[in-house]
Amino acid sequence: MSAVARLFIIKFTFGIVLSIALAGASLPSLAGTIVRVSTSIGDFSMELLDDTAPITVQNFLNYVNRNDYNGTYIHRAVDNFVVQGGAFRFEPFQGPIAVPTDPPIVNEFNVSNTRGTVAMAKISGAEDSATNQWFVNLADNLSLDTTDGGFTVFAQVLGEGMQILDAINALPTVSLGDAASDAPFITPSYSSPLDFVYLNIEVTDRFSAAAHVIESTTGLLITAVDINGGSDFVSMNFNLVPSEPEVTIEANLESIIPIRESFPGIATFSTTDNRFRIPSLEVNLAGTVSVVTNVVFVLSDAVLGRFTLESFDL
Repeated sequence: MSAVARLFIIKFTFGIVLSIALAGASLPSLAGTIVRVSTSIGDFSMELLDDTAPITVQNFLNYVNRNDYNGTYIHRAVDNFVVQGGAFRFEPFQGPIAVPTDPPIVNEFNVSNTRGTVAMAKISGAEDSATNQWFVNLADNLSLDTTDGGFTVFAQVLGEGMQILDAINALPTVSLGDAASDAPFITPSYSSPLDFVYLNIEVTDRFSAAAHVIESTTGLLITAVDINGGSDFVSMNFNLVPSEPEVTIEANLESIIPIRESFPGIATFSTTDNRFRIPSLEVNLAGTVSVVTNVVFVLSDAVLGRFTLESFDL
């Protein structure tokens, strides 16, 4: 068990650990690495095909682990074909910014491009040209299996995640050049790139569809927040700060993305009392899962974006 896990267990009190031990469920892990994709209209998870496409998976994880995908947007959504991202983020007053790419990788086509699979994009006519762009197949795109050596499938969408992809597919799109060739937007009418579908990608210990999840081994908290009673709705991630004497989380500022709307059970933050409240939080302690409620963090360092645990209910 990692130092972060031990620290979390100690700080989150013996009561919660005992509760998890008695009432929690230890769930089997999937064979491949799991990543969670948070988007402006909901989250979905993918299982990576570590053994089937090891070079491609490692290439993808290199970008994920550097937070290169956090704050990027879906720049291409072709109706009933693919939803594609990974290449661009938008900076106000600057415009679209290309995510720096690593060298192209060797093609590893082994799995058919059926609905729900995730593959790497590449340059037409160049078999070994994939870098950072990826796409989810919305249909059985079998023609991609025989084009340019086949498009390498390296992951599959889990659970009911395709509902999120179908919702993205149903959005209107705007074409603004290569950086937004068919970019879906979440507003009734397009006004600026701030309306795009933004996303974050994080490696997680296990697959979960819960809206708010914290993992002891990674110290990662994934959440969605209503700020000041509907002034803003955002998806964002926090990380446990192991050096603090209390249970403290720090916001990953690169992960803050707008979400289209609120939902039942969304977390809240109020600048009136500086409290961050999570109605129901799924806690994963090294594979043993339980839920705590009415979790309250108080803003303890506005400059660093840190919050300290104040209370919770078992």
